[in-house]
Amino acid sequence: MSLKIRLARHGAKKRPYYRVVIADARAPRDGRYIERVGSYNPMLAKDDENRVILDADKIKEWLAKGARPTERVARFLGAAGLWEWKHGNNPIKGKPGAKALELIESQKERVEARKAAEEEAKQAAKEAAEAAKAAEAEALAAEKAAAAEAKEADAAPAEETKEEE
Repeated sequence: MSLKIRLARHGAKKRPYYRVVIADARAPRDGRYIERVGSYNPMLAKDDENRVILDADKIKEWLAKGARPTERVARFLGAAGLWEWKHGNNPIKGKPGAKALELIESQKERVEARKAAEEEAKQAAKEAAEAAKAAEAEALAAEKAAAAEAKEADAAPAEETKEEE
């Protein structure tokens, strides 16, 4: 039978209050326990002396018998000087999982595709603007040529009429 020193939740909804208990590892969180060895009230201020209350003698006895604290209780015991608690170092924990990596990759591809489409649209707009300018210049040149031909045509019949007379 492996023993755990862990928290058992009590209190009302949205108003938690925990008992620090010695329990069989297979027992439910709030279920049967062997002995109550303290309490934890997270609703109190962090510097309040009644936030964490531990019975050090009982906890030392149970640690000698082989009970192991959970992570949160180990923090409390470390603060009380009953257990050496070390902050865990898991560099992999902060890395995204496979699905998140796929999502990130697809988002990058969509952003790149959108940028490429925008660049193509800008290029097409430039080409269209240049084509419009060229067409406008061509139309202006054609109008000038037509106007010049019209002047020549007006002048030519007048000359012909003078010659005919």
